[in-house]
Amino acid sequence: MTSSKAAAGIVAAAAILLGTALTASAETVIRVQSVIPSSADEVTMLNDFGADVAALTGGEVTIEVLPAGAVVGVQETLDAVDAGLIEGGFAWTHYWSGKHPAAMLFGSPVAGAGVGIDNIAFVSWFLYGGGKELYDELWDEMGVNVKGFMLQPVGPEALGWFKEPITSMDDFRKYRFRAPPGIPGQTYNDIGVAAVAMGGGDILPALEKGTIDAAEWCCPKPDSVFGFQKVLKHYYLQGLHQVVVNADLYINGDVYDGLTDHQKKALEVAANASLMKSMSYRIYENGKALQKLTGEDGVILHDTPTDYFTEYMNAARATLEKNAEDNAFFKKVWESQKAFAEVAVPFWAGAQTSNANLGRAFADSLK
Repeated sequence: MTSSKAAAGIVAAAAILLGTALTASAETVIRVQSVIPSSADEVTMLNDFGADVAALTGGEVTIEVLPAGAVVGVQETLDAVDAGLIEGGFAWTHYWSGKHPAAMLFGSPVAGAGVGIDNIAFVSWFLYGGGKELYDELWDEMGVNVKGFMLQPVGPEALGWFKEPITSMDDFRKYRFRAPPGIPGQTYNDIGVAAVAMGGGDILPALEKGTIDAAEWCCPKPDSVFGFQKVLKHYYLQGLHQVVVNADLYINGDVYDGLTDHQKKALEVAANASLMKSMSYRIYENGKALQKLTGEDGVILHDTPTDYFTEYMNAARATLEKNAEDNAFFKKVWESQKAFAEVAVPFWAGAQTSNANLGRAFADSLK
């Protein structure tokens, strides 16, 4: 080979290597449409997750959060990710229970899956009890081209807001109550509560018009942002309908497959970090919000009537059992959660009791 040919060969090889390097480091922008407004705490935490992804990939992968409805309607979010109209979506997985009933067991396992799983125990099941593998199966069961990442476990959610105090389920049944969609809301109907499902933006106007008399949304911070305290003053923290609620990221499967192994690992690491960061963020933010609600906004905090727990739990168990009978994958997921609970819940619930009692005593002393 002459020197000129050798030089040409070196240049060509260098060009190939440079092209490969540029391809590997080319920026991938994942547009994520949320189902909630950009001002929500969930979006604050989603942006924090995005910052971690960008840092871990050296800026190769960036998450661009779009507000609800930016490209498609809220209810079309998952379908839009599946079709590639948007690269990603952000919602609660139980929103897609219409596609598969088992979505509820990941997004909002009613009454702690009927076995006492709280949000921390749920993360344990997800990471170490087989939950993540089942979560990956869910998208195939739904028939969507999606890779999911669980980001934000929240819970337990408050029972909700009432115009008058309730001392029993008989009192509760007097009201038309905004409840979550799907099995959690249906369980209220099963125990005689007139539960109405509606979007978050419709709740306050419905309360002001008297279309509904009571409502739930989430927890003290998100509830106060919505402005429930302007309409209702009686607040009940202890509820069973959403002991665990998870907000998740959905990425189009082709977009995800196009990432490098390092970039995929960065998404996984950032998602796992988000599980802890979001729980930590929520505890403090909800504490500050509750302090303001009761100290400045005239909200009266009550204990939930005891007969609520037995009635709701019994109805929830019946609904879970029926769904398990009707759907093989639902049964597979629920059996996994129950097997995990047999091992973990006796320890976790027992160990938590002393701290819960101490914490309650301290909270009572502040009154």
